[in-house]
Amino acid sequence: MKTLFAFCLLMMTEHIYGGPPSISQVRNMYQLAASQESQCKKLISDLGSYNENNNPLLGGYRACAIMIMAKYVFNPFDKLSKFNEGKKLLEKCIRKDSSKTELQYLRLTIQCNAPAFLGYKSSVQQDKTFLMASVANLKDVQLKTQVISFLLGSGLLSEAEKKKLNALK
Repeated sequence: MKTLFAFCLLMMTEHIYGGPPSISQVRNMYQLAASQESQCKKLISDLGSYNENNNPLLGGYRACAIMIMAKYVFNPFDKLSKFNEGKKLLEKCIRKDSSKTELQYLRLTIQCNAPAFLGYKSSVQQDKTFLMASVANLKDVQLKTQVISFLLGSGLLSEAEKKKLNALK
């Protein structure tokens, strides 16, 4: 009886408050976060309870949104603090689930856009290589499209790599 009550309470809570946002919604918000502070704040808020232990993927998106939030903060110390907070969380998420293509993609997007003085560029080549090897096997069309588009626009690819990705479109 207690189990039935707990289950009903859980279902009712999810109905009232909703479950986690869909991965499609999160991806769309992430795309907007770099240009819209309100979307960045909403993404951080919506993913506030996720981390490397309970959902490494959503925790990774939260981490990246925190790093992007540094762009919208005025104080240089706060900027650095936000960036480092997000970087620490993202690295934990990747260590927890290193086979997750999407986490490697997220890290690459941040590293390619972060200022060089932050020193967060050490995994660019590793992530690019990982993504090039795994993008053809992605079943998720939205993710595959985003990864290919990012890589093609990143300036990291040789002509042969560009041809390979263009063939996957």
